Amino acid sequence: MPPTSQQVIHRNQSFFYPVVPFKKGVDRLKLMDFTENNSELTTDIIENTNSFSEYIDRTLSIGNYKFGIGGYNELRTVYSRSALFNSKPGDEPRRLHLGTDIWGKTGTPVSAFMGGMVHSFANNDQFGDYGPTIVLVHQLEGMAFYTLYGHLGIADIANKTEGQYISRAEKIGHFGEPRENGQWPSHLHFQVIMDIGMYEGDYPGVCKFSERQHFLANCPDPDSILQLNSYIS
Repeated sequence: MPPTSQQVIHRNQSFFYPVVPFKKGVDRLKLMDFTENNSELTTDIIENTNSFSEYIDRTLSIGNYKFGIGGYNELRTVYSRSALFNSKPGDEPRRLHLGTDIWGKTGTPVSAFMGGMVHSFANNDQFGDYGPTIVLVHQLEGMAFYTLYGHLGIADIANKTEGQYISRAEKIGHFGEPRENGQWPSHLHFQVIMDIGMYEGDYPGVCKFSERQHFLANCPDPDSILQLNSYIS
């Protein structure tokens, strides 16, 4: 039986370069909760980008955390802030998150965890969308897969070309500011995608709960690459 994508990725973990500059054993990492269980995250905060950003900054500063992290397979209430995640009246909205979000300071550098090529990029500039987005394609043990980096800065896609080679540890972008990243507090959306289909510079980062099984099978847990969850404190 051929190895699964997760098995292939796990076998190569020791080679991966950190996607964000987190000093293991030194920096602190906060688990963020964007579900209905988080009573602190009120509708007034969610719907106002400045208030939302202040909430993130305050949450991280209280515990001297370098980053906030979380969101994979999380059923989130925050997507009510944008019509982008709603369907036609009476239909199920998109609320299940398919990537990992890393929340931190604007300008935080984002690096390639391994070599690859630029598959595509775009500025998804609707309110609540990814903003500037880069998709890389990689090969591991003959297996092709993709990684998506969303909520970057406009400058990060200015000089990119499809097919451009990206080296391991190369800086490919940074956390964009809200005015250019889809009107979100500064963070990185990192997602692993096995089959990207016909998408270019984009791929759903949120799905309907009823489609959960299909999308999670195609988007395995990003922590197999990030290797950060064990440092949550």
